[in-house]
Amino acid sequence: MAQRTTLHLRSECKPLEYRSALTPSAAKSLIENGYVVNVEQSPARIFRDEEFEAVGATLVPEGSWQSGWQQVLRRFPRGGGTLYDLEFLTDPKGRRVAAFGSSAGYCGAALALLTWSHQLLHPSEPLPSVSAYPNESALISTLKSSLSAALPLASQSLRILIIGALGRCGNGAVRLCQDAGIPDTDIIKWDLAETAPGGPFQEIVESDIFVNCVYLGNDPIPPFVTKEQLSKAAKSRRLSVVCDVSCDPTSPNNPVRIYNMWTSFSKPTVPIILENNEGPPLSVIAIDHLPSLLPREASEDFCRDLLPSLLLLDKRHEAPVWVGAEKLFREKVKTLDEEEGRNEEVNGSA
Repeated sequence: MAQRTTLHLRSECKPLEYRSALTPSAAKSLIENGYVVNVEQSPARIFRDEEFEAVGATLVPEGSWQSGWQQVLRRFPRGGGTLYDLEFLTDPKGRRVAAFGSSAGYCGAALALLTWSHQLLHPSEPLPSVSAYPNESALISTLKSSLSAALPLASQSLRILIIGALGRCGNGAVRLCQDAGIPDTDIIKWDLAETAPGGPFQEIVESDIFVNCVYLGNDPIPPFVTKEQLSKAAKSRRLSVVCDVSCDPTSPNNPVRIYNMWTSFSKPTVPIILENNEGPPLSVIAIDHLPSLLPREASEDFCRDLLPSLLLLDKRHEAPVWVGAEKLFREKVKTLDEEEGRNEEVNGSA
């Protein structure tokens, strides 16, 4: 009898990380199709341990993973295993089969609107810590209440600019704005056609909120906005909130070059100090796991897209999605071998 394929769902250890790569319903489908599913017990995961146990998954103790990519990567070839990175499971067109992009855009836009409202309602205070919401309805209810109190205090109608609006992430940001009741005329949707001339863009300065949803590749992108540009605008600047959903402040390819640090759910914003601070206070949101604001929907959406590929694991040596991921793994192991070889040469000659 062929050995059954086993999937192991780890318990996440990052603060305020409640998402899950598997849902109980997905675990049930996998078990019904002959897979073994082990689930690490977790005090934080959005789905309770009992929900997995009820569909036939086996609960195992928490904390069997280790940090350090070299050590983790090395364990797999030594043990005859293969590490498949979910971020690099792609279809024939190179598009990821499952991603949290839409959820990231949705949650990023929500925090941007909450920050903008908070600036009007509490001018001298930064946005306080935020926690995960049980569902989208609860988030939208909070957001609408905040906006209804803040909008009468604004001197003009809210204007929000979303760059990357045609992608997964941008679609999520646009949908959030629509769910929150923002008129479509106040949602400025930009993508490749609008950014093709190259920045910086005055339209960002003239918007109240800027949400960056572009994909950061290997090629540099001209800056969308700069500190010098914002300082020069002085009192004419409307921009007061930037949410960088792409969120890679240390990357030389980052087109939002006005900040250099990540933020968190405990401290969602960082103030930006300009040489000329005559305009409104300016805050940046740069949280690298935004979908955790809505862990249930984010997990369900991700797992719905991932499940068809998981059901092909038994055919991983021929299914293109897994063949490509294994090729990448072998390439990375080879890189590690070459690096270790160079280190041995250096140590041997010392």
